Amino acid sequence: MIQLIRGFKDILPGEIELWQRIEAEARGLFEAFGFREIRIPIMEKTELFKRSIGEETDIVEKEMYTFADRGGEMVTLRPEATASIVRAYIQHKLYAADPVQRLYMIGPMFRRERPQKGRYRQFTQIDAEIFGVASPLADAQLIFLLVTLFERLEVADVEAHVNSLGCPACRPGFRAALRGMLASVGDRLCEECNRRKERNPLRVLDCKVPACREALAGAPSILDHLCAECRRDFDELKTALTGLGVGYRVNPRLVRGLDYYTRATFEIQTGALGAQSAVAGGGRYDKLVKELGGPDLPATGFAIGFDRLAEIAGVSAAGLQPRPELFMAALGSQSRALAFDWACRLGRDGVRVEMELGEKSLKSQMKTADRLGAAHVLMIGETELGDRAALLRNMQTKEQVRVPFDGLMERIKAILNAR
Repeated sequence: MIQLIRGFKDILPGEIELWQRIEAEARGLFEAFGFREIRIPIMEKTELFKRSIGEETDIVEKEMYTFADRGGEMVTLRPEATASIVRAYIQHKLYAADPVQRLYMIGPMFRRERPQKGRYRQFTQIDAEIFGVASPLADAQLIFLLVTLFERLEVADVEAHVNSLGCPACRPGFRAALRGMLASVGDRLCEECNRRKERNPLRVLDCKVPACREALAGAPSILDHLCAECRRDFDELKTALTGLGVGYRVNPRLVRGLDYYTRATFEIQTGALGAQSAVAGGGRYDKLVKELGGPDLPATGFAIGFDRLAEIAGVSAAGLQPRPELFMAALGSQSRALAFDWACRLGRDGVRVEMELGEKSLKSQMKTADRLGAAHVLMIGETELGDRAALLRNMQTKEQVRVPFDGLMERIKAILNAR
């Protein structure tokens, strides 16, 4: 038997209803705040991710699914959505009519990382981006959206973490201070951190190795090196969150794993997933649009790990599974043909209807209707054919009424709508 590739998963009936609920909540919330959906390709030119995410990141160095196509061009299954959305924003000149664009997408991403709880090699992200707005109020609104979505999905034990990564004017001073500190603890760092401490020292702060985290306990804080403008923006973000009633923790170690972030960065963390505690994160990337060939416009956004969110959502899939409004129980080929015609036409009209397409006893069909949780059963046999009236049973009250064949579909719809 051929089985799933390691790190991939099927989402089966019984679970998919929860995913549909999460998607519906996210779509409704985004659209209430003026976001519009965008759909992007699963595969892009590898160069896009190298230039945006950063060649020194774990994603680009170790985790991307990259290969040469038949024309020899290097292509990559998308490991995240922001770079592709920025590319689409530039390529299709979405900024021409109005630089301010609010976009969201929901779809699969691919990274070859170690599978663990809530983390897969094909995983789904919910992504939201705001282009053309420099105000930290945009960042505050995104964090508010995340917190609101998690509240609606009854996610417990969550906390917003915020930080500022500064800007090109103030980050060099922090880099110099960090490099000096890293040089003094090099013998306590892992091989990867020692390799990165000169070329990209901020990536060292993102290391999950316990010995490295311990060695970095005395690392300088970027918040102590912010320029006046970055400090003012960060203060405005915190003030806005407080005004919205959003609790948060300032986390100076929060750098995220992507090189394009500037100024505000944030995560939603939870204790429900163990050591891998972040279920959503994002931040500002004011230089990325220009770096990828577009105009010099600011942007900010976030991504939610859908698979992780589904594991910790307080809402259950159990009560979300659709139940038929009507089950057709037919005995004999003539009755079955008639029931089949009605079932198809009622389904076309929006009635959720089920029936056995093969020959089954009435007892077996009633058991199926009960297992499916059908609200009503319409029974048709030789007696009903002779009387030209079917028998409709309410499965909760056990009451039965006769429904004449003439005008049956309209009568059935009226009865179901009256519930």
